[in-house]
Amino acid sequence: MPPNWDKLRGQLAGKLVLPADPAYETAKLAYNPLFDSRKPAAVAQVANPSDVQACVALAYASRIPIAARSGGHSYVGYSTPDSGLVVDLGGMKDVQVQPDGTATIGAGARMMDVYAALANAGRCLPAGSCPTVGIGGLTLGGGVGVLTTKFGLTCDKLVSAQIVTGDGKLRTVSASQEPDLFWALRGGGGGNFGIVTSFTFRTEEAPQLTVFQLQFPGGSVADVLGGWQQFIATAPDELWTTMGVSGGNPSTCRINGCFVGSPTGLNPLLNKLIAATGTQPTNRYTLSKSYVDAMKYFGGCASYSNAQCTPSWNGNGVLKRESFTATSRVLAKPLSDPAKFAEVMAGRSGMDVLLDSIGGAAGRVGATETAFPHRGALATAQIYQGSTAASARTAVGEVRDNLGAVIGDGAYVNYIDASLADWGTAYYGPNLPKLRKVAQQYDPDGVLSFEQSVAKA
Repeated sequence: MPPNWDKLRGQLAGKLVLPADPAYETAKLAYNPLFDSRKPAAVAQVANPSDVQACVALAYASRIPIAARSGGHSYVGYSTPDSGLVVDLGGMKDVQVQPDGTATIGAGARMMDVYAALANAGRCLPAGSCPTVGIGGLTLGGGVGVLTTKFGLTCDKLVSAQIVTGDGKLRTVSASQEPDLFWALRGGGGGNFGIVTSFTFRTEEAPQLTVFQLQFPGGSVADVLGGWQQFIATAPDELWTTMGVSGGNPSTCRINGCFVGSPTGLNPLLNKLIAATGTQPTNRYTLSKSYVDAMKYFGGCASYSNAQCTPSWNGNGVLKRESFTATSRVLAKPLSDPAKFAEVMAGRSGMDVLLDSIGGAAGRVGATETAFPHRGALATAQIYQGSTAASARTAVGEVRDNLGAVIGDGAYVNYIDASLADWGTAYYGPNLPKLRKVAQQYDPDGVLSFEQSVAKA
């Protein structure tokens, strides 16, 4: 039967926005203008779990596509065609920190809101660097970030979650309650098993951090990568690094990161890193920062207030939307010939690859202990070009495939990519069969199914 939008509107504590409504053109927007041509049938701006249940019930009854939106960064435009319903969780963004250090966070909270609230309580959570990313998608895909080596992935801190599954039930899941579903939510990808409405995490005491950057001369990518990959394999957990490679003639590279501690403790480690590369940087700096200021630094909003470091298109901040094409690979082990990586980036002006370290605490969790399979790998590789033109999409796909031949064919599900070959294995590795079983158990009718959902892998 066709969806009864009037009935749904009457059931919601939040708002239902339809194409004829004045608010629709703003309500439908994602972070990336690449998806502006998408015209979902409706956007439900939900206020509580009951609203989410009503949306799932309508999707089941009408057999229309449904997808959740947390921060709006989804790389496939919420996986929702024009006939679908977007469940916008942005209104469910409360962050409550308990005396025991646990924090319950609404699934629509963006990272800057999370960081600021936790910092006010003297706490922190290992999570991503972009301030407008939502906690929901980040956690469900694993959650790589600047404290990964010290404290693990975001999903490693998850204690429990509330979720509306495809059968419309609101469930609380944890290690002792529906453990298979809890396992799947830690790295099994957003939207596969239901719509999470809140997360409860163990947090850590917020540390003082030192951020740094090393800029290296053009043409040194192979040498720097060779030294960096050897250094991070034995680096202390307190040091997290990301190596950025910018394509060109010649390609250039830099190493950014942060250290849990003071510059006094960091500088000897940087000296060892530089020695390992055999290349003197053209620029080196370190800055001591509080936890929340370090997160703002990595998010590109160090000069803004916490309130400003939020979206402008559907909030009161100053951060703009961004056009880009992106995908990923995973650096599974040190390269025997780093020059091959450099060759892939030669002449690729405008293309960046960011190698984010995922060792340390994150690497000491077993590959099947959570759904995130890339334990023991050195880094995820973000492949990024600041354009949505057809030529950019082609170039990004070429670099993805060429890097796959060099560093391995794994990929990070939080850069979900509709054109990735054998994506189920790339995202989930040995965990794919179990994830399929969990999806079948909790969404047997495929209410939440989409182009690259686990059920279709």
